[in-house]
Amino acid sequence: QVQLVESGGGSVQAGGSLKLSCVASGYFGSTYYLMAWFRQAPGKEREAVAGIYIGIGSTYYSDSVKGRFTISQDNAKNTLYLQMNNLKPEDTAMYYCAAERRPTGGRWFEALRFDVWGQGTPVTVSS
Repeated sequence: QVQLVESGGGSVQAGGSLKLSCVASGYFGSTYYLMAWFRQAPGKEREAVAGIYIGIGSTYYSDSVKGRFTISQDNAKNTLYLQMNNLKPEDTAMYYCAAERRPTGGRWFEALRFDVWGQGTPVTVSS
């Protein structure tokens, strides 16, 4: 069974850092095509913040996190990371790891192309 399990969320003050992890079942290289981090704040729509094409390592970021967040992968550990620096109160949200197992086309940030989702890990940034 394909599964994604996130961890690393927590509460920090503005300007602080957190590193989220997403452990995936199955071998990265053969199981997943595109992986991404999404977030959803209370009362807001889910938004993609960072994505990575597993095979080639190309990375993409939303404008709101570019320069502060870094997405990376460790194939040996089947783990996806999101390093979040200089956190702001507006980064407060539930963060989800998502994966697309077979390429379906479209843009990296389109939630509908992802067929596997984790349960989420909460991030709270206080001012």
